[in-house]
Amino acid sequence: MTPDVMPALDTRPLFEMRLAVDGLLTVGGPAGGERRVGNIPSGTFEGARLRGTVLPGGTDWQTVRTDGVIELDARIVLQTDDGALIAMIYSGLRHGPPEVMARLGRGETVDPAAYYFRTLPRFATADPRYAWLNRIVAVGIGHRLPEGPVYFVHEIG
Repeated sequence: MTPDVMPALDTRPLFEMRLAVDGLLTVGGPAGGERRVGNIPSGTFEGARLRGTVLPGGTDWQTVRTDGVIELDARIVLQTDDGALIAMIYSGLRHGPPEVMARLGRGETVDPAAYYFRTLPRFATADPRYAWLNRIVAVGIGHRLPEGPVYFVHEIG
């Protein structure tokens, strides 16, 4: 049996996250594409239910496809203000018109409406105070600033 009306997805803001990313290194990639990796030395996140810092040691892997789409694969560790450790792994896509992507590549500030930047975060923690993160689906909307990316992460209800 199918429902008569497809239910809408509800979203609930989870946090805003700002990351620093050291210069990207090109390490090779698929035929016709490019693979880059950057160190994530620091960051912050803040929301109504959790806030804290991003610990050093995270990495941002990017695959630049031949169609210009950048596939993201990042792994970081969040430390909440009350000491909990949370692994955050996210994949995503960033793309836009070639001239917009070139401006981003030069470190210019670009209106986020001019390009697509979405992520799919997953979380893992052993801390019982934040175990609910192990059971949610989240999405992020990204914006690239010269100093690093900003993500607005939402829980899907």
